[in-house]
Amino acid sequence: MTRPFIRPALAARLRPWRELAAAALTFAAGGWLLSLGGLLFRPLGAGVMLAAALWALGAWRRRRFAAEIAAPGLVEIEEGAIRYFGARALGGEIALRDLDQIRLLRLDGQAHWRLRSRTGEALLIPVQAAGAANLADAFAALPGFDLGRAAAALAADQAFQTVWERRP
Repeated sequence: MTRPFIRPALAARLRPWRELAAAALTFAAGGWLLSLGGLLFRPLGAGVMLAAALWALGAWRRRRFAAEIAAPGLVEIEEGAIRYFGARALGGEIALRDLDQIRLLRLDGQAHWRLRSRTGEALLIPVQAAGAANLADAFAALPGFDLGRAAAALAADQAFQTVWERRP
């Protein structure tokens, strides 16, 4: 019988930080390249450090989207469409190109993304549904979407907040 190198409880606690840790290690590798000096390694190291810093910023903002799965249903993002398969509530599908508005609602103490299409159809997705963390990457593809604003909305305790609207 083999035992894991890291205790399962500790591994579960560190899991949300793994992308940020990878960006930090990449930043350190860029610093090492920068310290080698020369016309090749200095710009290369600076570029790696800049890319790692941007990666870390994105990872920090996406980390807010990763919540423990505590709500029913499954979120799937495929071919430019967001699908929610609800266990108790109705599910649905909205194409990213048809998305008109994203709001964050708190209903009975639980946060939900309310996605509205151009035709007025709405889809309510619990933040803690399985696969809901992948919405960060889907939302980031929308024109003018600010991931930092969405992360701040998740951290805030407001009952209703508009996170993004399509500009005419």
